[in-house]
Amino acid sequence: MAAYSFLTTWILEAPREDVWSAIYEIEGWPRWWRGVERVEKLEHGDADGVGALYRHEWRSVIPYPVRFQTRITRIDFPYVIEADADGELAGTGRWRFFDGRETAVTYEWNVRTTRAWMNVLAPAARPIFRWNHNVVMHQGGEGLAGLLGARLLAVT
Repeated sequence: MAAYSFLTTWILEAPREDVWSAIYEIEGWPRWWRGVERVEKLEHGDADGVGALYRHEWRSVIPYPVRFQTRITRIDFPYVIEADADGELAGTGRWRFFDGRETAVTYEWNVRTTRAWMNVLAPAARPIFRWNHNVVMHQGGEGLAGLLGARLLAVT
């Protein structure tokens, strides 16, 4: 399986609690994040959401829908959300929220591809997969800023 590690930071002129709330409400992502086709909650988890299971379908520039599930493994309001992924992508994701004059949000996504064709193409397609991920994350930052009526100051 081909492994990928991504780190994205969004800096927004918005209160951390507002940014947190939008990201915490995973089922709402398709309303504001272009590329997120569908999110379905399969299991609820505890009162904070730990243990909740979601089914995702994403589609971006590459005309192939990527499907996977995430299970929330840690919630530390309003600082951290962590999840394990399984499906066409398997691994871990972590959202971290930092308060200052602006809100900085980082997303660490460490995954492996599980589809045979993705793994076979990985040596040649890795730059395309990385570029596609960056496009999706940029769209997410823009969509979140639009949802919150805030300025997106940076995406790195």
